[in-house]
Amino acid sequence: MNIKPIAISFSILALSACASQPQVQPAPPPPPPVVEAPAVIEEAPAPVIQEPVVEEQILPQLPSPGSLEDFILSSGGDTRVYFDYDQYSLTDIAMASLRAQSSWLKSYSNVKIVIEGNADERGTREYNLALGARRAASVSAFMVSQGVSPTQITAVSYGKERPIDARSNEDGWALNRNANTRLR
Repeated sequence: MNIKPIAISFSILALSACASQPQVQPAPPPPPPVVEAPAVIEEAPAPVIQEPVVEEQILPQLPSPGSLEDFILSSGGDTRVYFDYDQYSLTDIAMASLRAQSSWLKSYSNVKIVIEGNADERGTREYNLALGARRAASVSAFMVSQGVSPTQITAVSYGKERPIDARSNEDGWALNRNANTRLR
């Protein structure tokens, strides 16, 4: 017998027995389905609400009740009333101002005032002193008629001696024809 063919067969058989059969790998599982994540809706950032810039407001300081500043404020800002040329009768504007002054004076009955009658530079010193006195008396009488106590009022005349405007023209003279209410 021939050993060679048997040996070859045996070798082939041995080799085939040693050879491993390739294992069949199961198919890999399919990848998980791609599920799209819901779109992330980015919210717009909340609007930044800036507080309005509030500048510190300085409120006007109100004057102390009964003070000169309070009197001036209550009188409409001017303590003078003005007269026409060579006149001592009160105009409607003068009466409105004097009503406000009288109202304030009635509220502060302890306050004393001086009514200063004035004239422009035209005319003699004596004439203007008499005209200033009539202007002061006119203002005083009106205030008394409004309920101000006569004991609160003193009337004086300065004539042309205390001008408030030095101009020698109609504008200056018109300002100098006045009666001024001054607190004492």
